[in-house]
Amino acid sequence: MAESSSQTEGRRRGNMEEPELFSHDSSSLLSKDLLLCSICVDVLTDPVTTPCGHNLCKSCLTQCWDKNQHCHCPLCNQIFTKRAKLKINTTLREVADYFKKKIGSDKPEVLCDACSGEKLKAQKSCLDCGLSFCKIHLEPHYHVPKLKKHKLINHVENLEDYICQKHERVQDQLTKIKEIKRSVEQSKRSTEKEKADIVEVFTALIRSIERSQAEMPEMMEEKQKAAERKAERLIKELEQEISVLKRRDTELEQLSHTEEHLHLLQIYSSMCSPPHTKNWTEISINTDVNVDTVTTALSQLQQTLNEKLTKSLNDKLKETDSTDLKRIQQYAVDVTLDPDTAHPELILSADGKQVTHGDKRQNLPDTPQRFDECICVLGNQSFSSGRFYYEVQVGGETGWSLGVVRENINRKGEITLNPQDEFWAVIMMNENQYDACEDPCVTLTLREKVEVVGVFVDYEEGLVSFYDVKSRSHIYSFTGQTFTENLYPFFSPCFNEGGKNAAPLIISPVFNTE
Repeated sequence: MAESSSQTEGRRRGNMEEPELFSHDSSSLLSKDLLLCSICVDVLTDPVTTPCGHNLCKSCLTQCWDKNQHCHCPLCNQIFTKRAKLKINTTLREVADYFKKKIGSDKPEVLCDACSGEKLKAQKSCLDCGLSFCKIHLEPHYHVPKLKKHKLINHVENLEDYICQKHERVQDQLTKIKEIKRSVEQSKRSTEKEKADIVEVFTALIRSIERSQAEMPEMMEEKQKAAERKAERLIKELEQEISVLKRRDTELEQLSHTEEHLHLLQIYSSMCSPPHTKNWTEISINTDVNVDTVTTALSQLQQTLNEKLTKSLNDKLKETDSTDLKRIQQYAVDVTLDPDTAHPELILSADGKQVTHGDKRQNLPDTPQRFDECICVLGNQSFSSGRFYYEVQVGGETGWSLGVVRENINRKGEITLNPQDEFWAVIMMNENQYDACEDPCVTLTLREKVEVVGVFVDYEEGLVSFYDVKSRSHIYSFTGQTFTENLYPFFSPCFNEGGKNAAPLIISPVFNTE
């Protein structure tokens, strides 16, 4: 059969140029979309077909199934009860390879970032590693558990364009969220334990009172029975004495009518002696239950239980204070003394960590920053946000005051230490008298003399707290304050008192004993 001119022309053109079978346009005979893997969103590499009929890269589907509990299709989410054995669709691979060759002929070659010598062609790029790997260096991503979770795509030249610019920051935020959740869980467990301990103490108290109330009727009944037994015994003794007296009375009556003088002389001495009897006026039988006595006994029992409860609660509060101090010690900062603010009679150490009150007033310039009457000094460091903590040794002092102050406080003349004048401080006087500088002052009762004071500030929460570091107990807190300016640490060793208060205040390093 003779070939038509149009057929001949078509065959002739076919020898000169390839037919347009492939295109990025979805309306063409075979578009790129038909050859894309739904996981890596790139042209298929070693394509395999799922039991539901969808095509994906073999490595992409293998990683997907390795990461999940069930084998499923990433496109239609159909779950397979049995993991299918994946075989490469050779025909589809040839089509995909041809397409990649056609669209990639003008693209630069991507080389492996892990090769040290002659670099081989990259097979895949990893979005987590930020590198492209050849077939050899890609192997760990298929076997190492951590690397198997990485996101692999077909190799690309500008890998950074495929990576989210905020990926690292997002990871940091996710890690922070995990840390916060973990901290909340720990705090929740600690709170639940404390609640359980307190409930246990109260339960023991209630059970003890209930047991006492249950035993009270038995005790009262036993007391009544004992009184009755005593009454019966005394009645028998009385009856015996009455019987003796009646018999004696009868004998006397008989003797009054006899004329046997010799017999009278024989029994005279025995008759003249009165019979032995008890002094019954001093004996009584209390058959009624003494309500006051029972009430007193119950009150004493309740007092004993309350003391036990109070001790248990104090121990629990001490444990809570210790946990709280460990937590806030992580906010420790390095504080030094500012000589430009120190009263002229104060002596500062060269390292700015110690201050004492001297005997003489030094000739120092009277600057606006310097205190001229209040025996105090500020720290060099200021804080306008967040949390900070520092510790001061006060063990050798007979008087001191510590805390924080606002930057623009009055530093001249007499100064009143209270929050209204922007001072948040605790003071010790007369060796063992502690006050919180409120308006009016709040007297503090401490278990023992403080040797090291911890000062903690939460700027946003408006909180200033003081701790006895040695006993790890809470001293006092100013709460609900509003801070609008820089805060400075505040120190006062008070007057020397002729050497009685010569020991220095020492800013000491913070050691968390946890």
